[in-house]
Amino acid sequence: MPSRRTLLKGLALAAAATAVPLPAFASAEYVPPLRQMRGMWIASVVNINWPSKQGLSVEEQKAEYLAWLDLAEQRKLNSVFMQIRPTADAFWPSPFEPWSHWITGVQGQDPGYDPLAFFVEETHKRGLAFHAWFNPYRVSMQDDPNKLHPDHPGRKNPDWILPFGGKLYYNPGMPEVRKFCQDAMLDALARYDIDGLHFDDYFYPTNSTAFDDAEEFAKYGAGFPDLAAWRRNNVDLMVSEMQQRVREVKPEAAWGISPSGIWRNKGTDPLGSETNGGQSYDNLHADTRGWVKKGWLDYIAPQLYWYIGQPPADYSKLVPWWSDVADGTKTMLWIGQAAYKAGDPAQAPEWQDPKELSDHLTLNRDHPQISGDIWYNANDLRQDRIASVSTAVADHYVRPALAPVLPRLATGKAPNRPVLAYALRKRGGVEVRAVATGRQEPFQFAIFRFPGRARDAQFADARHLVAVVPGDRQVVWQDPDGKRGDHYHVVAVDRANRTSKPSNGFPVI
Repeated sequence: MPSRRTLLKGLALAAAATAVPLPAFASAEYVPPLRQMRGMWIASVVNINWPSKQGLSVEEQKAEYLAWLDLAEQRKLNSVFMQIRPTADAFWPSPFEPWSHWITGVQGQDPGYDPLAFFVEETHKRGLAFHAWFNPYRVSMQDDPNKLHPDHPGRKNPDWILPFGGKLYYNPGMPEVRKFCQDAMLDALARYDIDGLHFDDYFYPTNSTAFDDAEEFAKYGAGFPDLAAWRRNNVDLMVSEMQQRVREVKPEAAWGISPSGIWRNKGTDPLGSETNGGQSYDNLHADTRGWVKKGWLDYIAPQLYWYIGQPPADYSKLVPWWSDVADGTKTMLWIGQAAYKAGDPAQAPEWQDPKELSDHLTLNRDHPQISGDIWYNANDLRQDRIASVSTAVADHYVRPALAPVLPRLATGKAPNRPVLAYALRKRGGVEVRAVATGRQEPFQFAIFRFPGRARDAQFADARHLVAVVPGDRQVVWQDPDGKRGDHYHVVAVDRANRTSKPSNGFPVI
C-alpha cells in the first residue's frame, strides 16, 4: 500500500495537472476543525422533505423521519433544522395554532401522535442536535381565509391577516400579532427538549409595495420617515424581542436566522456587498447586517446560493463580506449552501461541476469567522446529483466534528470528566468503554486516539478525533482502525457543546 507521503504527492500532482486547487485536507499541515456546524434543512412546507406527502400512516411518517436521520449520519452531519411551523400551523399539539395540514391533509386534524416529541427524541438518540425551524409570518400558501380551520387565529381575528401574492400573511405591523407569533413559537421551545429556535428568510413579502398595511402605519408609524423604515422597525422588534424571550425560556438554546444572502448592494449603500441582486434590507425589510452588529442573534446563516464567480452575486465576494460583518461580534457565522442547485440541468454550467460545493467549503477556510454550513435541502443531500455532495463530504468532513459552542455559553459549567474503563484489542479493532461521572449524563462522548501519550494541546486537533458517539451513563464503541500502541481518551460533551477535561488515557497492549 502506498505511504501517506506518496498519496499526498499523487494528489498534488493530479491537482496541478487539472489546475484544480489541492483540497486542504490533503496538506500535511492542515488541521481540521474540532468544532464545525454541519447541518441540513428538512423542509415540510408543500411536503418538500417531510412528510413526502399528506396522509401517510404514523408508521410511514416515522420511518421517513428516521431515514433523514440516517442520511444526516451518512453525510457526517451533527445537526438538523426541522421545519415545524411552516404556515402558522403546528407539528405538535399547540394551544395557539392548529395541526398542520401538511401532515394529514386536513388542517386541525390530530395525526395520532406527537411528531415534534418523536423528532426530538429520535434526533437526540443519534447524538444530533435538533433545531426547530419556524416561518414567523406566513399563514397559508393560498389566499382565501375561509379555507383556514374555523379555529385558526386568522379566522377568529380576520384583521390580523393580509392576502398578498396568492398567500396569506400575519400583519407584522400589529403589536398583538407580533406577540402572538412569538407565543406560538416559544410554546414549542418551552415544552420540548429543543436545541435551537431558527427563522428562515421570509419576513415581509418580497417587494410588498401592495401589502395593505396603510391603516397600521397610520396608527403606529408616527416618528418614522417612511413606510419602509416603520416596517424594518417591526421586523427589528420581532428579532430583538425573540432574542430576549428565547433566553428567558431556555437560556442554552441557540437563536438564529438564515436570511437571503444580500443585505444591500454596494451601488445602493457603501456598506453593502459587491453584488447586484435582491436586497433583504429593502425588499423584505430585514436589516440582517444590523442584527449581527447589534448582537441580537447567536448565529446568522446567510443563504449564499450562488456559484463562485456568478456575476450578479458572486459567492467568493459574499463570503468575505459576511465574514467582515461578523468579525468582532459574538454572532457566529454559518453559510447556507445550495445543494439543490448542484447538478440541476436547469442551472448554469458552473453548477454542473461536481467540485463547486466543495470549492465553497475550501474558500470558507480562508475566513476564520465562518464556523460551519447548513445544506438546503435534505432531498438534494440524498440525491447527490453528479456526486457534488459526496465530493464535498469526502473533501471536508474527513474527521468528525463537534457542533460549535455559542460564545455566550463558552464560560458555562463544563461537564464532568469521564472515565475510560478500557481500550482492548478485539476481533476487528479496539473496543473502548467510556463511563460518565456525576449526575448529568453527557449528550455525547468524543473519542480520541493518539499514536502515543497525548499532550493537552492535541485535544484541539481533530486529526486525533476518531468518533463522536451519543452519550449515556456508559458507552462501548469499537474502533476498526485501532492497533497495539495506540492511546485512547474520551471527552464528555454537554448539550451546549461544552467539553469536559479529557479522561484518563488507556494504552492498547
